[in-house]
Amino acid sequence: MRRALISDIHGNLEALEVVLDDIQAQGIPETFCLGDIIGYGPNPRECIDRVMETCKITLLGNHDQGAMFDPDGFNIGAERAIFWTREQLESPNDRSNNERRWEFLGELPRSYRIGPYLFVHGSPRNPLSEYIFPEDIYNHRKMERLFQLVAQYCFQGHTHVPGIFTENFQFFSPEEIDQEYTLGEGKLMINVGSVGQPRDGDNRACYVVLEDGLDENAGAVEADRSALVQTPRITFRRLPYDFETTIRKIYSIPELEPFLGDRLRQGR
Repeated sequence: MRRALISDIHGNLEALEVVLDDIQAQGIPETFCLGDIIGYGPNPRECIDRVMETCKITLLGNHDQGAMFDPDGFNIGAERAIFWTREQLESPNDRSNNERRWEFLGELPRSYRIGPYLFVHGSPRNPLSEYIFPEDIYNHRKMERLFQLVAQYCFQGHTHVPGIFTENFQFFSPEEIDQEYTLGEGKLMINVGSVGQPRDGDNRACYVVLEDGLDENAGAVEADRSALVQTPRITFRRLPYDFETTIRKIYSIPELEPFLGDRLRQGR
């Protein structure tokens, strides 16, 4: 079974379309979205619609929740973007679709499990909003506590920095592993990176392809590990997209800070 794992689209339609086209071209049958469809970017409605159309599983991200309730813990630029995003989702010119989008966001789960895999937006301890950065490998107490909550493999987003955390306090960036990694017996936490706002110095959209023998009909609740008939493997995919178009859109919207566009060019 092959699954595409995407996260942190952040209203960037240009990046999302390139990623979805790549997923389709590879014939990948299932796509999971790990949250933050909206926030920061200029096309929240269109991105929600595309995720609704294409993703089998979608999780709640902190920016998705911020649009539904009062944003908590956001910087000024992110908060202004959330309020603007909320206005777009409440447009009087699109009432029927507005209701459909709000219902979709309101029903998103915070985590999802299948077989040995846990999927979250932030972390296994706080699925919505805890960050796990590469430098956290030096915080052994934090990492030990997080891995206690991981049965085997945890996939997450949120930091926009792709890579693999091992339970013996190592972090591997995609470049260090030549974009591919075989999942062995040890516990792992895997950040799938960001589709719409990468922050690892690479401005290309990022997502992960997970390949294994897990029966797609095994179910969402605790599928038996015996369903794994081959060693699972992940591949990080990096795709260039027309970020200059996204940047121009952001610049044209007074409520969106210009740095939200600038950082797309820098991959920061």
